[in-house]
Amino acid sequence: MKLKHLKTVLVPQDGAARVTAVAWAPSNKKFAVVTVDRVVQLFDDHGERRDKFSTKPADPNLGKQSYQVTGLAFSPDSTRVAVGQSDNIAFVYTIGENWGEKKVISGKSVQKSAVTCLVWPSSQSNFVVGLADGKVKSGAGKGSKTHTLYSSGSYVVSLAVSPSGKGIISGHADGTIIRFMFEEDGSGLAGGAVVKHSCPPYALSWSAADCITAAGCDRRVQFYSQRGKKLQQFDYSKVEEEKEFTCASTSPSGEALVLGSFDRLRVFRWVSESGSWEESTLRDIPHFYTVTALSWKRDGSRLLAGSLCGALEMFDCYLKRVIYNKRFEMTYVALSQVIVTNMSTGSRVNMKSRHGYEVKQVQVLGGERYLVGHTSPTLLLGDLASCKLSEVAWQSGGNEKFYLENENVCMIFNAGELSLVEYGVNEVLGSVRTEHMSPHLLSVRINERKHRQDQEADCKKLAYLVDLRTICIMDLSLGTVLATVPHDSIINWLELNETGRKLLFRDRRLRLHLYDVGTQSLTSLLSYCSYVQWIPQSDVVVAQNKTSLCVWYNINIPDKTTMFPLKGEVTSLERRGGRTEVMVKTGVDTVTYTLDEGLIEFGTAVDDRDYLRALSFLEGLEMSGESEAMWGTLGQLSLQDRKLKIAERCYAALGDVAKVRYLREVGKLADKMTLETGQDGTTHYLVEAKMAALNKQLKQAEAILLERGELDMVMTMYQELHRWEDAIEVAAARSHPDLATLKATHYQHLLDSGQEERAGKMKEREGDLPGAISLYMKAGLPGKAAKLISQHQELSSQPDLLRHIASSLSEGGQFEKAGELFEKAQELQQAMEAYRRAGAFRRAVELARSAYPTQVVKLEEEWGVYLCGRREYEAAIVHLIEAGRLEKAAEAAIISRQWSKAVQIVDMLQPDQAGEHYQLLASHFASTRDLPMAEKYFLRANMAQEAMDMYVRAEDWRAAHRVAVGCMPPDDIRELYVAQAGQMEREGRLGEAEQLFLLVNEPDQAISMYKKARQYDPMVHLVAQFHSDLLTETHLLLAQELEAEGAVRPAEKHFLEAGDWKSAVSMYREKGQWEDAHRVAKNGGGVSAANQVAYTWAQNLGGDSAVKLMSKFGLLETAVDYATDHFEFDFAFSIAKVALKEKVTDIHLKKALHLEDEGKFREAEESFAAAGKPKEAVLMYVHQQAWDDAQRVAELHCPESVSDVLIGQARVAFEQKNYQKAEGHLLRADRPDLVAKFYKEADMWQDALRIMKDYLPHQLDEFQKEMAAKSGTSYRDLLSQARTWEQSGEHSRAVDVYLQVTSSNCPDHDVLQDSWEKAVDLTLKFASTRSVDVVTLVSDRLAHLGRYVQAGEMFLSVEMVKEGLDMYMAGEAWDKAREIARNIAPRYVEYVEQAYVDYLREQNRPDEMQGVDPEGALRMYCEKGQWQHCLQLAEKQNFNIYKHLCVEVFSGDWEGEGGCRTLSLLRNVLLGLVETLSHSREDRVPGSQRVPALSLCITLSHHANCVSGCAPAGWAGSQDLCESPEVHRHSAPRQSLLPGRPPLQEDGLG
Repeated sequence: MKLKHLKTVLVPQDGAARVTAVAWAPSNKKFAVVTVDRVVQLFDDHGERRDKFSTKPADPNLGKQSYQVTGLAFSPDSTRVAVGQSDNIAFVYTIGENWGEKKVISGKSVQKSAVTCLVWPSSQSNFVVGLADGKVKSGAGKGSKTHTLYSSGSYVVSLAVSPSGKGIISGHADGTIIRFMFEEDGSGLAGGAVVKHSCPPYALSWSAADCITAAGCDRRVQFYSQRGKKLQQFDYSKVEEEKEFTCASTSPSGEALVLGSFDRLRVFRWVSESGSWEESTLRDIPHFYTVTALSWKRDGSRLLAGSLCGALEMFDCYLKRVIYNKRFEMTYVALSQVIVTNMSTGSRVNMKSRHGYEVKQVQVLGGERYLVGHTSPTLLLGDLASCKLSEVAWQSGGNEKFYLENENVCMIFNAGELSLVEYGVNEVLGSVRTEHMSPHLLSVRINERKHRQDQEADCKKLAYLVDLRTICIMDLSLGTVLATVPHDSIINWLELNETGRKLLFRDRRLRLHLYDVGTQSLTSLLSYCSYVQWIPQSDVVVAQNKTSLCVWYNINIPDKTTMFPLKGEVTSLERRGGRTEVMVKTGVDTVTYTLDEGLIEFGTAVDDRDYLRALSFLEGLEMSGESEAMWGTLGQLSLQDRKLKIAERCYAALGDVAKVRYLREVGKLADKMTLETGQDGTTHYLVEAKMAALNKQLKQAEAILLERGELDMVMTMYQELHRWEDAIEVAAARSHPDLATLKATHYQHLLDSGQEERAGKMKEREGDLPGAISLYMKAGLPGKAAKLISQHQELSSQPDLLRHIASSLSEGGQFEKAGELFEKAQELQQAMEAYRRAGAFRRAVELARSAYPTQVVKLEEEWGVYLCGRREYEAAIVHLIEAGRLEKAAEAAIISRQWSKAVQIVDMLQPDQAGEHYQLLASHFASTRDLPMAEKYFLRANMAQEAMDMYVRAEDWRAAHRVAVGCMPPDDIRELYVAQAGQMEREGRLGEAEQLFLLVNEPDQAISMYKKARQYDPMVHLVAQFHSDLLTETHLLLAQELEAEGAVRPAEKHFLEAGDWKSAVSMYREKGQWEDAHRVAKNGGGVSAANQVAYTWAQNLGGDSAVKLMSKFGLLETAVDYATDHFEFDFAFSIAKVALKEKVTDIHLKKALHLEDEGKFREAEESFAAAGKPKEAVLMYVHQQAWDDAQRVAELHCPESVSDVLIGQARVAFEQKNYQKAEGHLLRADRPDLVAKFYKEADMWQDALRIMKDYLPHQLDEFQKEMAAKSGTSYRDLLSQARTWEQSGEHSRAVDVYLQVTSSNCPDHDVLQDSWEKAVDLTLKFASTRSVDVVTLVSDRLAHLGRYVQAGEMFLSVEMVKEGLDMYMAGEAWDKAREIARNIAPRYVEYVEQAYVDYLREQNRPDEMQGVDPEGALRMYCEKGQWQHCLQLAEKQNFNIYKHLCVEVFSGDWEGEGGCRTLSLLRNVLLGLVETLSHSREDRVPGSQRVPALSLCITLSHHANCVSGCAPAGWAGSQDLCESPEVHRHSAPRQSLLPGRPPLQEDGLG
């Protein structure tokens, strides 16, 4: 299922503006939506707002802000809208069918708690609401009645309706889902709790396969069966972006389900094949927020989705969409539902399988008006004009033919069976067997216009042909045959009238007939009819009879015809605008004849029972034959419907005064009864009895009156009508007291009125037989008297009476009855005479055999003659034979054509008596072609020549020859037969002539005769019979002659008879008769030969004809392959381009290859290009080294092959050592790799490197390795490589190679230094990012070589000052290092100086240290005990030096002679210094500390000297001195100057 956004119906608001409900109308023409503003807005199906209305609160005093709309639903008829509200009420608004109609509250349902949801099932007249207190109630669509369906005690969160609309389910806050069924829908489901869901099922639906879908805040979609069993689950709880499901909606088909959540719609589809649900569409809607309402259009094509922010979006829903014939759009909204839209008019028809079957195919037929769809077990039919749809069970075989000429019914013909399906009815209306499916031979009428007698019944009639001469008329409603109409000629047209009660049909002789279905009577209307038609909406017939236009305005009286003379031919009939016109074409012009619309309308009005309208039409007509018939028809019909006034007027117009008076009296009686009873007087029994009497239904009138006890009225009625017998019968049956008087009165009346016969019958009924006979005789009816006597034997005992009656009968010419009475009276001779006169010879013979035996033979002869006189010859034969008159019997037999009897009789006669009879019999048998019998009697009659002539006429030459042999000489016979054969030959009677020739043994003359006559078949037959050795030669000669004459078919026959089928094929090919050539080749040479002929045939035809021919024989691919294999490419193209387009490229390719082999390269190029193989053309030119052509083709057709061309050119150029040209080609081909490859193969590494650098820089590493491997690893090779890289501008790679020159492969340090310096130089210039690494590496290498200064310079070149200084210091270039530190990096001066001091100290070079670190030098002198140097150095330095000198001396070893001497020297130097300072101006300033400090040092040195001097005498040494109070007095507060000893103060030394 696809969701395509169509439009935004309502734009979203900035804040919360929830769409609380939305609903589509069942009519699909409108939908309603309501938001938090509580205004119901109405839109059309395109999403355009057309109307709106405000809802009302339950309590007006609380205001409109006191509630929210919680539910919205349309009624099944789409004219009302139910609105559920949170203020405990639901309203029903009548909105009407059209826009802008006044909105009226037609119902309201007040509840005790808030309405939470609302639905309106399609099968119910009431809506259903769910309440906050857990109840589900039904509310009336009109009024205020409600009743509780069920209660659960838990808040109702959702409601859903079953697909059938006969049940609902509700979801509750505790997760419970409850089902309720309004009526049984065939599923067998009962109401009650179904299942308890895991959370409140806010999204709830009842969809296909009776699945219940529930979803909510747990983000799980659960599908349940109707029994509550879990079927499927889709778990989205782990999908972070998925939120809770808020609402659900099922498509009308039940096959799709949409669920709404936050910014998202999920669509699920039912898969019937697997019986499960699958997710088909996920539609994200950014910034849509929570989906609050969903509604699916009832035809499944649209989906509305409302959001929390008030947005309403419309989506187009479909599975697929197909454009049919560029005029119809077929949208499959479900597998079982297709919406067909006329793209030109916009009209739509929803074709849906009501059983849910998948619609596999839909066609638009019948002038683009009718739809035909197929599912596996059913057939869908639809009318786009009326939007009527039908679905019937149907097993399609794919051979059905649909006849869509009738607007009400679809006729389907399949395998000799006609099935009819009425549009809008879901079952087959009827099926019949017929082979005649022409629209002119079928007539179906489906409720087009009901007859006055069929107003309540369906009028569904079918007329069709059982065979070409038999019509069958069926009532499709009852499935019964109403009539079968046989006819003596083939029927070529038939049509029922619109009521199905009359049938017009015409036969092949153009005779027009009318058949009344009700009375089953057939009437011939015209003996010649070229056009006939019923006028629409009437029973008027228009027909053309040669030069006359015939109109039957009242078809019930077919003798009343209105005729107009006309010229031309009637083409059509049109009825519109109150006019009916007949269109007649006369040459190039069309003339119209207008019919009398009043007469036409009369019949329609009568059928519609609108008698007043019919009467008004007749009032305006002049009296004529047609109008008189119409007055009579209207009178009869109005009488049937008890319209007495109208009937009275009709019969008045007809001049039937008696009936008018009678009807007036009946009308007065009816009016009187109406006044008396207050009811319709025409239904009163007296009126009904009178009307029955008027209609001559006396027994019915009698029954009506007797039922009410009106015996006297019955008797009076019969007497007034002079039906005394009926009156007497009724009086006798009811035992009327005046019965005897009535009988006597009636008898006297009969006698007085001369009705002796009726009086006699009355006497006969009373048993007075003599009286009856007397009255019969008086009435001149002796026959009745005789009949009475024959019925009552007791009357036969009165001879006089018998003779009297017999005489009367004789006088009346009734001789046979008279004879019977004479015989009973024993007057036998008179009886015999009476029988003879009556011609009753059988009774006469019977009487003669008993009374007069000698007269029997004479009577038999008389009887025979009597019968012959009456031309009853056959009956006379027996009697003549009985009488012994054989000649007359034979004559009678011959006259009566009783030939078998005649033969028997004649055979009994003597020859002299039968001569004439022989000739008659022979002539008869000759005429009946009983030739042996004719020959027999001809010969008996001595007429041999006539017998031979008979055989000659009968072409029985053998028999004629046999007869002739007996009566003619052989030569005469031969001469006769040859002459006769010649005569027959001249007359063209060659077969007869042949027989004659053969009879006289002249076959050669017969062969010659046939050859002259060019009748080769009998000629060949004779040759085969008499000259078989010449048969093959004869066939070939005849075939060649016939071929030369153009008689190809006979020639073929003879070629084949001669076994030379190839010559026959060649003949047909030369004549262009390819079908025959193919046939002969197939029969003679098999399939292979036939295919060869078909191929040649197709070549000869060319174009589409060749394609059709090859397709007919199934040889398309074979022909194409054969043609290409034999290089007949034009023919192959002519077939492939029409029927095998996929083979065109193959043909082009094969042609190109052929042309290439032939050296026709330019043509081959074109074929390669046409085959879509330009690369092959390129390769062809490359192979030929036609580089320009190859380049041209590649650039035009195959750009990707340009490189191949250039590569080929380059390869040749390289072979020719034209490197520049080769390089240019390869670079144009974008193949620098090949350039480099070729250069490397040519050991042109410099050029290869150039190419690699310019075009393949990413492969330089690999190239470097390759070049290194090729060049070797010696330093000279490396230097060469490095220079190569350098020259090519690959400075970084040159650096790498320069650095590969190491001490391991180069013993010359100068070369190493030059190589490394070159690497550094290149790095600094071209690869500054690597400078630090390269300089560091090179400096380290130079340092290893002992070239620190050069290393330092390199560090300085990259501003690595400290590393450079380190190198200078490592190389003991202290001056250079100190200079650089002072001039370039002052921050490193101290670092360098300290390093230098450390160096001097390590080298024990105090003399040099004096200039750098006097104190350090002093310390070194002290350490070495060179005190003299210390003092000299101290004198040169400032006062602090003495401090350091004291510290150094005091820190040293005091013990020993040296220590004592040092301390003594120190003391003396300090003492002299103090004396000098004491005289200086600076130290005389108050506060100067230098002298006191030095004094302290003097004291300390003195003590130390003492300690040192006393040590050899056993003093504690320095330790004791340190612990002395004197020392502590001078040094306790200060930091010790001596490590590990008591502290000495620095006061005065700083």
